[in-house]
Amino acid sequence: MSNAEHHEGTRRDFLYYATAGAGAVATGAAVWPLVNQMNPSADVLALSSIRVDVSGVAEGSQITVKWLGKPVFIRRRTPSEIEDARSVDVSDLVDQVARNANLDGSAEATDENRAMDESGEWLVQMGVCTHLGCVPLGNAGDFALDGGVGGWFCPCHGSHYDTSGRIRKGPAPENLPVPPAEFVDETTILLG
Repeated sequence: MSNAEHHEGTRRDFLYYATAGAGAVATGAAVWPLVNQMNPSADVLALSSIRVDVSGVAEGSQITVKWLGKPVFIRRRTPSEIEDARSVDVSDLVDQVARNANLDGSAEATDENRAMDESGEWLVQMGVCTHLGCVPLGNAGDFALDGGVGGWFCPCHGSHYDTSGRIRKGPAPENLPVPPAEFVDETTILLG
């Protein structure tokens, strides 16, 4: 092989790699806007975590906030609600998994694994029925305590949740899920 032929092969290889590289860059530049449009918008990112002031929530009442476009029930439970929820045997539950995003996915559905704090006073859960996505009514259903305290009922299809948000009766297959949440101070809960 002469120097001229060797030089021609090297030049051909360079042109091949340069063309392929330019094509890859052009393809990436064309595809990036399509991929980037699938990222959440700035307003959605801003709502991915919210702080909720719970200083005004009285014992035995709840507030509903909107997080990621869905209702979240934040309930300050009474001692009788906590006692009732903690007296339930996990083997009696329809769904025996806690469904708590703050814990391991296999944690049992004990009240201690669903409440926000050790005392069980605070319960935070998504307000969406796990059957067909309806919004259950608070202080209602077969598992509300005497006087209509605690428990949730989805009137659309008859799902009944107890004072810990666990499905007890009806077509819903799972407990109301507990979203990622934590206390950032004594009166503020961070969702997300």
